[in-house]
Amino acid sequence: MVIANGTEDERAFREEVFRHLEALAKFNPSGVLTSVEINSFEHRGRQIRLIFQSGIRKLQGIAAALTFRTTFTPPSKPPPYVDLTDNDGMIHYKYRGTDPGHSDNRALRMAMDERLPLAYFIGIRRGLYLPMYPMYILQEIAAQHEFIVGFSEALSLFNAYSTYKEELQRGYIDRITQARLHQPVFRARVLHAYETSCAICRLRHPKLLDAAHIIPDGNVRGDPVVPNGLSLCKIHHAAYDNNFVGITPDGVVDVQERFMKETDGQMLLHGIQKVAGIKILLPRERAAKPDKDRLAERYEEFKRAS
Repeated sequence: MVIANGTEDERAFREEVFRHLEALAKFNPSGVLTSVEINSFEHRGRQIRLIFQSGIRKLQGIAAALTFRTTFTPPSKPPPYVDLTDNDGMIHYKYRGTDPGHSDNRALRMAMDERLPLAYFIGIRRGLYLPMYPMYILQEIAAQHEFIVGFSEALSLFNAYSTYKEELQRGYIDRITQARLHQPVFRARVLHAYETSCAICRLRHPKLLDAAHIIPDGNVRGDPVVPNGLSLCKIHHAAYDNNFVGITPDGVVDVQERFMKETDGQMLLHGIQKVAGIKILLPRERAAKPDKDRLAERYEEFKRAS
């Protein structure tokens, strides 16, 4: 099935894919979609799968890759490929195998050469993905068997990246990465681990929930991983970040003494004072439970603030 007859047709087709993903996201506030939903895409009356077993999706009539993915693997198992962000804030997406001439690697290279946008599906759970788009293949590092991937905003830095990597505007790229890759993926994984509930008050409205870091992002142990996260509603996230409430290593909520003595309406009474002493909700999966060492470190900070 020939999809496109030229670069402009190909770009229009990709925009159609992105609109499909946007339409699905409107019905799912968490942004996480099932593979069945993603693969329900239709073009000219024909259903086209966007997620493919090999990880790289390319279609007849399109030489360049259309989508790519990083599969979900449980924390206890090493992933088949290690896709990660480096100090430059970009995604380092590994080759399929080590042969630069493999058809999947050629498809990614073609997307790079044509500067075509792709959809990137990041595994959150088995059969669940967080779509990120538009993404661009910015550079190939053959010696490391990988491609450098970034968002559309980073494309303008392509030439500077190729020539002056050490002089990149790192702060700019880091802000893009934090806002549009690390944080959405971290949020999706944490909220799914906690079954889309606030760990303190059990609120279940996704739009009112955040993924809070136990050890703040940017600190030595502040990695965006589920054991360093808590699913909290926005009021409890703010209270935790500001050390108004703390959580012991055993998962018990503590509240600063001065707040326990205040009188300031129903929110303070029910939202803060009455949660003192309760046990937080924990994920079912052992590997997703909050790290006790991190909780202990953060609780010491709460006690100092008290």
